[in-house]
Amino acid sequence: MLDSIPENIQKLITGKQYTSDDIGKSDSTVFLFDDCVLKILVAEDEAVRKKNDLNVQVMRWLKGKIPVPEVLAYESDDKKQYLLMSRIQGKMLCDEYYLEHPRELCRLLADAFKILWSVDVSGCPYERRMDTELEQAKYRVENNLVDLEDAEPETFGEGGFENPEALLKWLEENRPVYEPVLSHGDFCLPNIFAQNGKISGFIDLGDTGIGDKWRDIALCYRSLKHNVDGTFGGKVYPDVNPDMLFEELGIEPNKEKHKFYILLDELF
Repeated sequence: MLDSIPENIQKLITGKQYTSDDIGKSDSTVFLFDDCVLKILVAEDEAVRKKNDLNVQVMRWLKGKIPVPEVLAYESDDKKQYLLMSRIQGKMLCDEYYLEHPRELCRLLADAFKILWSVDVSGCPYERRMDTELEQAKYRVENNLVDLEDAEPETFGEGGFENPEALLKWLEENRPVYEPVLSHGDFCLPNIFAQNGKISGFIDLGDTGIGDKWRDIALCYRSLKHNVDGTFGGKVYPDVNPDMLFEELGIEPNKEKHKFYILLDELF
């Protein structure tokens, strides 16, 4: 596959050893080198191509503001887009070490939030507006694109929503107050790295932009919960209480907004 990539990217990686990365749910192909990462994105649809272009624009805007990969090269052909980035050093926060040291893990997660929230979002190229997100959710529902097998067990069926249409209707009727910050957009443990007791970087920035702070908190809490209850990885860490996240953040949970953003994510 690497033989078919654009020549200028080949020149930057020729002779380097690499491994493939299959963590996450993206349909992109990722190759890890010692000092860089090549992400090959399937992009035959024009809307997807524009979204990837915007993602790279945001990454360049973030340079020097927070620790994110540097864009080394970005090329396209008729079917794919190729993003070569510098590699973030450190360990993912889903690493077993951090799951066995929950207080340190939650402190680092809180630090990551504070790094994002400290950024002046003036001039940020992308904003996830609620109207746009609900329109995208509506499109997915109407075109049967919602993966019911990937939903939380309690979302649909007995005690939950009858179907995605019913969930969409509830979301449209229960929009929360918007609290804009720099939002990662997919704030889960594998996307946050730490080294030497500090946050060393953020990856998978496809949804990063101006957004509601509680979306990130909700997705982080769910990721933390499922990384310690055996849902991801199969190992249970019984001494980890996800509520420690709020203790480290120094804020009270917002159950209404937490529920809204978890349910919104079920449609994507």
